[in-house]
Amino acid sequence: MKEKDEELKKIKHDKLKNMLQKSKANTERTRIVIPVDSRSGVESQLSDHFGRAPFFAVFELDQNGEVFNQKVVPNTSEHFGGTGFPPDRILQLKPNAVITNGMGTKALSIFQAARVAVLRANSNSPRQLISAYNNNMLEELTEGCHHTSHKF
Repeated sequence: MKEKDEELKKIKHDKLKNMLQKSKANTERTRIVIPVDSRSGVESQLSDHFGRAPFFAVFELDQNGEVFNQKVVPNTSEHFGGTGFPPDRILQLKPNAVITNGMGTKALSIFQAARVAVLRANSNSPRQLISAYNNNMLEELTEGCHHTSHKF
C-alpha cells in the first residue's frame, strides 16, 4: 500500500513538472502570483488566506528563473469591496502559476480550468517560494479547503 502511495505521488510530481516545463517552454518568461500581506514584493510575507489577501505579488521570471520584473497589485475582488472573485482577477494577470497555502474549491477549479498551476507553499517568504519553484520543490495543490484558515 505504501509503495502504491509513493508511486502515485511520483506520478503526480512528474505530471506537475511536465506541465511547468511546458509552460516555461511556451514563453520566454514565467509569471507567478503569490498572495501577500503587504506591498513589499519579495520582502512581503505570504498571506494566510488566498481570497482575502490584501495584495497579490506578481513575479516575472526569465528563462534562468531570475526575477526580472515584479509588481504588487491590490486585491480588488468582492472580498475587498470590489467586484469579481479573486481567481478571476488573478487570471487577468495571465499567470503560469499561483503559489499559496491553500484556497477554496471554487477558486482551485477556476485555476485548473484555466490551466494555471496551483502550488502549495512551503514557506512564508516569496523569495524562498520562487527558489522552490525554480527547483521543482513545490507540490501541486489538488484539493480546496472548506474552511477560512489556510496553513502550510
